[in-house]
Amino acid sequence: MELNKNTKILIVGLGLMGGSYAQALTDKGFEVGAMARRQESIDYALEKGLISHGRCTPDPEYIGQFDLLIFALYPHTFLEWLRDNQRYIKPNALITDVTGVKCSVVYKVQEMLRSDLEYIGAHPMAGRELSGVEYATKEIFSGANYIVTPTAKNTPEAIDFCKKLGYEMGFNTVSELSPEEHDEMIGFLSQLAHCIAVSLMVCKDSRRLVDYTGDSFRDLTRIAKINDLMWSELFLLNKEQLLAQMDLFMEKFTQLRDDIARDDTEAIREMMRLSKQRREYFDIKEEKK
Repeated sequence: MELNKNTKILIVGLGLMGGSYAQALTDKGFEVGAMARRQESIDYALEKGLISHGRCTPDPEYIGQFDLLIFALYPHTFLEWLRDNQRYIKPNALITDVTGVKCSVVYKVQEMLRSDLEYIGAHPMAGRELSGVEYATKEIFSGANYIVTPTAKNTPEAIDFCKKLGYEMGFNTVSELSPEEHDEMIGFLSQLAHCIAVSLMVCKDSRRLVDYTGDSFRDLTRIAKINDLMWSELFLLNKEQLLAQMDLFMEKFTQLRDDIARDDTEAIREMMRLSKQRREYFDIKEEKK
């Protein structure tokens, strides 16, 4: 299967990410359909030109016309949808997703899937603090990273297809990781960061602090405006890796606390110098975009 303008694409789940995928692919000239729980989401996407058509119920004839299905659902909902509706999917269709955890999803999907279908996991490292198709925009993919997570069950053609899909939508970097490597990485880079932001916000009542804060606190807690339903599921599905990353953070945080308690200026500065050095890797990457 090759990605070309004849590829008919179905987005299942029309929230922020599904809507952003729809806009990016529609603007590239693909025929994009969508399925969503709410008719209002379909109506909005049609009005804004994000999709060509859509449905709110799993219509077998509708589902069966697509070559590529992209799932933008919570992990448990993704699995339930496939269990109930995969029999309607066109033979030899390709399936991918946007799910933020992989080990607990990829292997289950590949095990339950029909033999004439192929699923390859992917994770767009992009988003906003707002949810819903009303906030969808393809601009969140500009300069962002896209990760493909193949297993031994995936064909080279599907891996190549999924990578091309990432570039087609405007991602700056497309990488390949195993599901295990992905979950370790995401536990640190994303889930730990959200845990820190949430912890900061619940330390103190912020109603008065908002009058005094500077950019540092605002930047650190930007992601604390969190979708509790989605993120609690992601945390628990990646529990082992997330706990390991939290332990790592607490070790370093405790080290810094103890250095401050001992008035150990050199140890504090050494940690800061290492911090600055490692943060500069990100600045170099930004300059190359």
